[in-house]
Amino acid sequence: MQRPPLRQAKTIDNVFNSAYWHLGQQDFTINEIRTKLERKTENQEWIETVLAKLIENGYLKNDYDFAVRFCELSFSHELGAGAIKRKLQRRGVPVTEIDTAIERVTDEQNVDAFAMATSRLLSRFVNFYGTNREKVYAQMTTRGFSRVEIDHALSQHPQRETLRSKLAVKADKADLTTEIIKLFNKGKGETLILQELKQRLIDVSDFEDTLYQLTLTENVDFYQSCKNELAKKRYDLSDYKEKSKAYAYLSRKGFGSDEIKEAMNPDDDI
Repeated sequence: MQRPPLRQAKTIDNVFNSAYWHLGQQDFTINEIRTKLERKTENQEWIETVLAKLIENGYLKNDYDFAVRFCELSFSHELGAGAIKRKLQRRGVPVTEIDTAIERVTDEQNVDAFAMATSRLLSRFVNFYGTNREKVYAQMTTRGFSRVEIDHALSQHPQRETLRSKLAVKADKADLTTEIIKLFNKGKGETLILQELKQRLIDVSDFEDTLYQLTLTENVDFYQSCKNELAKKRYDLSDYKEKSKAYAYLSRKGFGSDEIKEAMNPDDDI
């Protein structure tokens, strides 16, 4: 829904009143108040006069003082320097003023970013069941902490061993039989299937036994699968170079030498 047009200022007093009203709601940066006043009037001279008077009389903080106050409040709420910088930049405060303010407040209040990150993590997570490493890092990064600070905080957490990667959590829920069949149906051979399962951190301690049962029930037949994959290509097996390319292709797909030989020489005795 479109906002109704703002009643335009007829005098500079109207501009002052608008500024006082906004500042009565909360603190604003110079840039934010300027933007609001520009909706009230197109008279830039009035706007600059009002801003100068507000700063002079202490109603409006200059960018540096605003940044200092913002840093003090943010650090007290365990917000890291990275988040403070992002928030102040979005509010139009120059980077130089932000950096100086962060440095000053850090020194004056003896802010320890590592201790702050540790405290934040401990208060947020009793343990890490129900979440994963990627989510924790994302949340802590959003709070303004660096990778090094997050690593330190995790090293201090008594339940750090319960924090696992998203891949590891997903792997715990995976069914080995189902995953083997999925990969087999994609035309992959035994060695490639095993490699991919390991990369996905799926427990493969029962891989050989499971695969054996699948071959007995004919859910998996690598000899036939190898032939099917070869049939999808147009290699001229009468040409030595083409035959070598075909062998290399099937090998990359994870098939064994016996399976490849049978696929390439179906009439030979294996």
